[in-house]
Amino acid sequence: MEETLEVSQRPYDEHRPLVCFDEGPKPWVKEVRTPLPAAPGRLERIDDEYERNGTGHLFMRFEPLAGRRAVVVTARRPAGDSAEARRHLVDVCHPKAEQIILVQDNLNTHQRASLYEAFPPEEARRLIDKREVHYTPKHGSWLNMAEIERGVVRQQCLDRRIPDFSTLTDEVAAWQSNRNAAQVKVDWQFTTADARVKLKRLYPILEPVKTKWTDH
Repeated sequence: MEETLEVSQRPYDEHRPLVCFDEGPKPWVKEVRTPLPAAPGRLERIDDEYERNGTGHLFMRFEPLAGRRAVVVTARRPAGDSAEARRHLVDVCHPKAEQIILVQDNLNTHQRASLYEAFPPEEARRLIDKREVHYTPKHGSWLNMAEIERGVVRQQCLDRRIPDFSTLTDEVAAWQSNRNAAQVKVDWQFTTADARVKLKRLYPILEPVKTKWTDH
């Protein structure tokens, strides 16, 4: 936890950009009956019945200090997609960076071994060397600002029924474009000093050790 908090306090450095990475599903849901549109004095009415139409997957890359985010939507979630998303981060998003400071959770598809499973050893090693990875602790994914940003896209864009992959891709792209144009950043205020006070119960309790010295 303290390691992740320390990273969030670093100043912006274009040569060592801070990037937070997160991913999650979005089910496709089709309407069975056409909703009744809103009218004066009456809200839109949507039938409770719906049809499941598959599941998409969102990969969120968020730069909280620069106010940039990139969301890749896929129609499935194989481990190779996660590895390819991290190669895209290195080669397309930040090709001139000396090293990318990457914050992500401990999913098995985020581990170094997953890169060796997806790419030849030389390529996997190259991608690993270009990143300084910091993993959020178990049950501490709230420390990942990409998870916060993924919550924003859920509230502002995905809080309704989306029927298919094409619609999901278009809606997310429009949201991303508007939010990047506004350069919405995160002003992270929670520090290690705060954690040691507010989360004191999570730290080990160290009892003083009494040592008796004797002369021989």
